[in-house]
Amino acid sequence: MVAAASAVGERKLTVSDIRYIEYRMQNNSTQVIRPARSLQGAIRLPGDKSISHRYAMLGAIAEGDTKIENYSTGADCASTLNCVQGLGVAWERDGGNLVIHGKGARLRAPKAPLDCGNSGSTIRMLSGILAGQDFTTELFGDKSLSKRPMARVITPLESMGAKISSKGGGRPPLWITGGKLKAIEYNMPVPSAQVKSCLLHAGLFADGVTKISESIRTRDHGEVALRAFGAEVKRDGTQVSIKGGQKLHAIEAVVPGDISSSAFFLCAAALFPGSQLTITHLLMNPTRARLFDVLIGMGLKINLTQVEEHHGERVGTARVEGKSLIGTTLAGADSAALIDEIPVLAAIAPYTDQGIEIRDARELRVKESDRIASVVTNLRAMGAEVEEREDGLKIRGKQKLRGAELESFHDHRIAMAFAIAALRAKGETTIRGADAAAISYPAFYDMLDAIVER
Repeated sequence: MVAAASAVGERKLTVSDIRYIEYRMQNNSTQVIRPARSLQGAIRLPGDKSISHRYAMLGAIAEGDTKIENYSTGADCASTLNCVQGLGVAWERDGGNLVIHGKGARLRAPKAPLDCGNSGSTIRMLSGILAGQDFTTELFGDKSLSKRPMARVITPLESMGAKISSKGGGRPPLWITGGKLKAIEYNMPVPSAQVKSCLLHAGLFADGVTKISESIRTRDHGEVALRAFGAEVKRDGTQVSIKGGQKLHAIEAVVPGDISSSAFFLCAAALFPGSQLTITHLLMNPTRARLFDVLIGMGLKINLTQVEEHHGERVGTARVEGKSLIGTTLAGADSAALIDEIPVLAAIAPYTDQGIEIRDARELRVKESDRIASVVTNLRAMGAEVEEREDGLKIRGKQKLRGAELESFHDHRIAMAFAIAALRAKGETTIRGADAAAISYPAFYDMLDAIVER
């Protein structure tokens, strides 16, 4: 069975869809996953979330109309559009394109609090832009977002001159009073591309050169996107810097397919030797491509072809052949680089020969759910032996899983990860709260059904 590259998963999420998604999630929707025997097909994925967020925010403060093709269909990126609209930035759909009518550096004070939904990317990265505006903005989110730590952006932004208050303990809602900022030199205590982008955004509005140092290099979409919009961003080893006062200019761009979403389909193919899968127009940014190296090292056959560069981002085609998987250990820089992909790698770990051990991934504890605990709970429900640790977990290989009733914990990556694990389990698996997948990929289950053979 082969799915046409553009036939599945291309519905464009509108802002009004967010309320429907939240309703479905609150009403604990379920998805039944039946065992499969193979995976065959060709797909094209919705636009990368990380790039979509940044293009929308930078397009809002650029001069002119930014046209974006293949903008992410996920609810998180719709939250970003909702927020920039609240700041006086008009946008519209023009065929397959999203058109953002940039306002330049100065935005309009919102008439109401800005709803970031479930999106940590929205609230953190937008905070950097709002720190440079001469008004006060309230940012809030759903129950999950309200538990996530924001001190990591509050502390440096306050050092730059913004005034920020929070609900308590540095968690949303946030009240940001912006104004004239000063450049700082900041060593990030926790590796985070979101925090780095937040400070680069704020650096555009600061007097002087803002310098950010990171102990482990994180994904560089923020730097790449700023350069695409005309800003000069410098990197010197582990330090990245930006000079304030630069103007951004509108672009026309196509967002590459989401590489984090590809992890689910790559891992699905890996479960069945002989599977054949092609993913076209896929993001291959070197700071995200560690996923390919890890899976190849585990035994999956991946050929990357037709690699080109668009607005500083590498894009290409991945051709995949399923093979028996060995197993691996993820630690240090690998854990930071694969923080979004770890849930699905852990979910398929019992099917590998040697299992998977994950260390130095404490950041998983403060995502949409405590992803370490969520993975452990669901794997044990499927009959797996798992060792839980404070900063990771160890999962033995050569285990057989059974179908079970599982929880998404209202976390999109947990819902999708266990839809993949269920494909090789014995018996049907029911995932409660399955529509959490819509946070990043509303058409995920449809796409999976289109390429699975049973």
